[in-house]
Amino acid sequence: MKKRLFILNVVLMLPMLIFQACGQNQTNKVETKKSNPMENKMNTSDNPYYSRTSTEKLTVSDSEWKKILPEDLYQVARKANTERAFTGTLWNSETKGTYYCAVCGNKLFRSNQKFVSSCGWPSFFEQENKSSIVFKNDNSYGMRRIEALCGRCNSHLGHLFDDGPEPNGKRYCMNAVSLEFEPDTK
Repeated sequence: MKKRLFILNVVLMLPMLIFQACGQNQTNKVETKKSNPMENKMNTSDNPYYSRTSTEKLTVSDSEWKKILPEDLYQVARKANTERAFTGTLWNSETKGTYYCAVCGNKLFRSNQKFVSSCGWPSFFEQENKSSIVFKNDNSYGMRRIEALCGRCNSHLGHLFDDGPEPNGKRYCMNAVSLEFEPDTK
């Protein structure tokens, strides 16, 4: 009897786990589409906290972020929602450049740390430096995951999984809307 219940639970839970591999909140997904897949540029003129040079930790109220950030970015970065798979422009881009936090400008990844995965979100095997991203346990939706947060502004970026390529077997599964991309100049 216990074996039957276990099998029934596995059969019922498997589709949910498959569809939520990277996703946080399936009912409040944020759909993002940018016109140019080579760039994911934010209008930072209204954001006094945005800087690509400062490493100062930010403590900004949720109400202040809501005033500053575009709604799609706010929902993902501050409310830990997730954009739909394959809708962000950066998931399969192989353009050389640098990835920054779209909320605060913190340098997160270089393109040589990125790989194309089949999950539908930008994936990296390593962060730019040890303090650029911080982690916390995420046990939401009955899953055990590791949430990846910007080390400067504490915005939700995505999750860290142990199914990535060598050299370390890690996959930083990031929301494209949480990333700003600057292509290298030739």
